[in-house]
Amino acid sequence: MADEPRILVTGATGKVGQAFIARLLASDDARLAGTTIKALCHNRLVDTGPRVELVSGSIDRREVVEAAVDGATHILHLATSKETPETIIDVSIKGLFWLLEACRTSPAFRQLILVGGDAAVGHFVYPHPLPVTETQPHTAYAGCYALSKVLEEVMLEQYGIQYDLNVCSLRAPWIMEKDDLRCHLSFGEDVFGGPRWRDLVGERKADAYVESGTVPVMLDDHGRPVKRNFVHVDDLVDAVLAALDNPAAHRQTFNIAMDEPIDYGELGAYLAETRGVPTVGVRTEFHSTWLDNAKARFLLGWRPGYDLKRLVDEAWSYSRGRDEPRIVWYPG
Repeated sequence: MADEPRILVTGATGKVGQAFIARLLASDDARLAGTTIKALCHNRLVDTGPRVELVSGSIDRREVVEAAVDGATHILHLATSKETPETIIDVSIKGLFWLLEACRTSPAFRQLILVGGDAAVGHFVYPHPLPVTETQPHTAYAGCYALSKVLEEVMLEQYGIQYDLNVCSLRAPWIMEKDDLRCHLSFGEDVFGGPRWRDLVGERKADAYVESGTVPVMLDDHGRPVKRNFVHVDDLVDAVLAALDNPAAHRQTFNIAMDEPIDYGELGAYLAETRGVPTVGVRTEFHSTWLDNAKARFLLGWRPGYDLKRLVDEAWSYSRGRDEPRIVWYPG
């Protein structure tokens, strides 16, 4: 990297933003020496320091974005909104538009990396008989969130075409850390993300499963275990760093996922074998998908470090202290 890179991180207080900032500040990589961070925050704030500057405000305001981009050499765009029609266009679409507009006129700008999502290609809502590559047509499912992921990717692509901006999209599936996976497999009200298992089996069965420690095995409509894509936050941060100032990332989209999706049948079997956890099959409307990460492995030299066993082992061994309550800001 050139001298004194300055990285603007939007959505800096989220799961990925916090992990990226912590990794960069602790890194002894010579490429990152002297790198400073501008953290764009709205409702929550990051800790500042000698290498971290806080920019406070909403990404939907042009003047806020222009102040944030000013002097930044790189942008890591993480700010997003979930199924919230009242804010999603302002945050996800207008926010990215103002970022791109500021980047194309900034003399300091070198690269923008967007962390998008596999909702842009239908996630597990639609059947995909073949592995999903970056050439898969956009297929948003119902709701505003998936639509926003499509629009983000299209806008980024078009700005690359219109102005030859150095942009890159990292398309991630569900991002895991700490005890996320364990909480995902809860029949209780503390379930993380979707589906809400207790809604599928009924309150009485769900309460009994909570009492016995039973975990669900997601099945498709034919009764087959679903294969679903995940990525650990550390692997995603590795991908961001692999794309940073990498000529192979110029105007490219990459699937950033585990080498294989999690097979819920294999997941249940591993929990039963290693921890004596009882399991029960739960039929859903969802389909197996396989997000192919070959392009990122080939062009970026990136490799995920997590597989099913490591993801499970770390989730089930993670213990939260009293000073670390589980607060879900972004529900997955």
